[in-house]
Amino acid sequence: MLEILYRDEHIIAINKPSGLLVHKSFYAGEADTYAIQELRKQIGQKVYPVHRLDRKTSGVLLFTLDKDTLRIMSDRFATREVEKKYIAILRGWAKEEETIDYDLVNENEVRQNAITYYRLLQKSEIDLPFLKHQTSRYCLVEAIPETGRFHQLRKHFKHILHPILGCRKHGCNKQNKLWLQTFEINKMTLHAHQLIFNHPISNERITVNATIDEEFKRVGDILNFDLSSYS
Repeated sequence: MLEILYRDEHIIAINKPSGLLVHKSFYAGEADTYAIQELRKQIGQKVYPVHRLDRKTSGVLLFTLDKDTLRIMSDRFATREVEKKYIAILRGWAKEEETIDYDLVNENEVRQNAITYYRLLQKSEIDLPFLKHQTSRYCLVEAIPETGRFHQLRKHFKHILHPILGCRKHGCNKQNKLWLQTFEINKMTLHAHQLIFNHPISNERITVNATIDEEFKRVGDILNFDLSSYS
């Protein structure tokens, strides 16, 4: 059963588990189950995804219950009227805050402007030898993508040399292997924890929060991060 975070007669939001595809996609590959199908079965009616999250990204995922509402919400995403907040655990200690303005190339080889703002929340250094270092450093950040490009956060954090822990395609595979061997963890630590928008019909300000899963908590415990605000 998918966790429903918000529901009325027009929209519904779930806490998408890590590993679940939103819908069939040429770029994401095949799967046995998809969020759109599972939610339709669960509530007994059609749903229409407004945006997408990567397969390994967990968190708030918004659907509409009719096509008219879908058009309204799709326009609001396109015009950046919806605020998306993520938390991520990065390798190393990032800056206190930074705006990453770095163009990305999409699936069709088209270059697109991409902007991400992040702020540092917590830092950690643990006794985990890595290469020539006797310890390993990590940080917890909150990231707000101002644009919505394919794999934007994963690519942007790689660009500033602070890749997301557990990310395979745009991460540090030596670090990922170290965590798998040491802690038996291969979790990508990226979670869409909050979505803020005006309701498409009433215009009421809506804030939807999604709690982190047990595997994210486990990583946080190892790093001595206080994740109570996201649990």
